[in-house]
Amino acid sequence: MDTPFFRPSNIQIPALKSYNGELRVPGSKSITNRVLLVSALAAGTTRLHNLLKSDDTSYMGEALKSLGVHVEMSEDFTEAVIEGCGAPIDAQTVLLEDGKNFAGLYLGNAGTAMRSLCAALALGHGVFHLSGEERMKERPIRDLVDALRSLGADISYLETEGFPPVCINAHGLKGGSVSVRGNISSQYLTALLICAPYAESPLHIHVEGELISAPYILLTLDVMKHFGIEVKHADLMDFYVPKGVYKTPGDYMVEGDASSASYPLAAAAIAGGKVRVLGVGTDCRQGDIAFVDVLKKMGAAVTMGPDWVECTGPQGKLKSLGEFNAVEIPDAAMTVAVLALFADAPMTISGIASWRVKETDRIAAMAAELRKVGAEVRETTDSITIFPPENLQPATIETYNDHRMAMCFSLVALGGVPIKIMDPACINKTYPKYFDDFLRIAK
Repeated sequence: MDTPFFRPSNIQIPALKSYNGELRVPGSKSITNRVLLVSALAAGTTRLHNLLKSDDTSYMGEALKSLGVHVEMSEDFTEAVIEGCGAPIDAQTVLLEDGKNFAGLYLGNAGTAMRSLCAALALGHGVFHLSGEERMKERPIRDLVDALRSLGADISYLETEGFPPVCINAHGLKGGSVSVRGNISSQYLTALLICAPYAESPLHIHVEGELISAPYILLTLDVMKHFGIEVKHADLMDFYVPKGVYKTPGDYMVEGDASSASYPLAAAAIAGGKVRVLGVGTDCRQGDIAFVDVLKKMGAAVTMGPDWVECTGPQGKLKSLGEFNAVEIPDAAMTVAVLALFADAPMTISGIASWRVKETDRIAAMAAELRKVGAEVRETTDSITIFPPENLQPATIETYNDHRMAMCFSLVALGGVPIKIMDPACINKTYPKYFDDFLRIAK
């Protein structure tokens, strides 16, 4: 599960004009990290299939192994056998290095791993230090920590108040009731839900304010249900989690990543081409599958089967959506922002306040790089308005160590201009073979 990915300084994408063919997207990052952790907590042996090999999932897998969970990975990481603990993870069973009295875990910039492990490790006993790269130290975790503290957790900040790294002095979590804000990151709620069955009594989680990225919560509930824990909820605002133990389903197949599918589908729409993407379709449980509705509204023809999507782009410009609220698909909304370059009128993408606390400040980053290719851009705290240029400009795109910036801006080359992507290896976070796949069917 090592990730010795090569990190070239840049990749030059030539001017492209057509995009036709078929490709298969890798497994979902969101599902991979959820099932890795839940399998580790479950009773029994779970065989996982079609896992995503990426930086984020490798950090989660390596963390579980270092915590003493028995994890056997295939050479290409796509298959795993995990012998679950059937209980919270206990640091007393971990062989601590160099005489340390704590288990130290480095999680890079994997937000799902940081938030979910922070909650899950509070269930057990022992001392855990969770750290990551510099950007992780800027990604807030206070709301989750406050919620866990109200359940009896002993968590302290090792550097900056409200941000990782954190120290967890674990001794279990009480049940009862807890509140968490829903408008910063859905990962806080996901973390609480995953750990909830192992609290001392049933847990009621109340969401304060608006819940962003609700499809990701439905994805969490779906994984939990596959492992035997069914959560009742009232309009995704109040969640009632029974006390119990996850039980292995035996085998679990990870579906393709719907966010990753947005790039080749958008490429076909931009170029007026025809692309079939394998691995996601009408059976997809991820919220970002709703991106296909955006393509339809912008003038593309879309057909779907259980595990495939086919997009045929229009001849000529795409139709502007005017204003599009992207609160349900914040990741795929970045692809929508690039589609706006090819629209017949300006577009405003709203409901994206969460972009500010992602791998980078995505609103600021997207605005800066869209301007480089010729667009006029206006931004607010939770929206971005894009005025498509009459003529696209060649540009060198900074990626801010954000995988989605690199993948999104590769699409601009389909407007017939060369694009240089800096630090392209940031795609290792979710789609290490993206540029190989993208260029294979582009001309």
